Amino acid sequence: MIDVILMQRVEKLGQMGDRVTVRPGYARNFLLPQGKAIRANAANLARFETERAQLEAQNLKRREEAERIAERMDGLAVVLIRQAGEGGNLYGSVSPRDIADACRDAGLGVERAQVLLEHPIKTLGLHTVRIALHPEVDLPVVVNIARSPEEADKQARGEDLRAEQEAEEESLEAELAAELSDLGAARD
Repeated sequence: MIDVILMQRVEKLGQMGDRVTVRPGYARNFLLPQGKAIRANAANLARFETERAQLEAQNLKRREEAERIAERMDGLAVVLIRQAGEGGNLYGSVSPRDIADACRDAGLGVERAQVLLEHPIKTLGLHTVRIALHPEVDLPVVVNIARSPEEADKQARGEDLRAEQEAEEESLEAELAAELSDLGAARD
């Protein structure tokens, strides 16, 4: 285990300035290269304490900027057109890169790493995804995944596409059954 000092808030780990113990791989492969933490030795501890006020001021400024962006982009919804099977399952899945590209097209400059997906999106419909604008500021974005722009509009209005599709299939089955019974009656 390795002791590190967090240079910014890290979700499920701690706040800026916290001294935490993490596994060596997590520190070596994620926290240290991305500048989210520094090793907790005497020299780094002293350096952090002298720069703490400046670091907190910079963090506050970045957080306020992120909050302004979040207010401006509140209620953002993006549409992704994808191919899908009859049951609404996508051929493939929607990745953080797809969502980041759609957000960029909508005017919100985000990177793929800022898109926080709990699990891959593999079905049609409306999905809420968190965008991390700052370690302390998240923006919920509604991702509307549909087969066509018309279907996306219906989903956005809240219409149940599966119920419509099932009703259409039932009416087609009823028509087919009626035609088959007419053919059977004609043979007699």
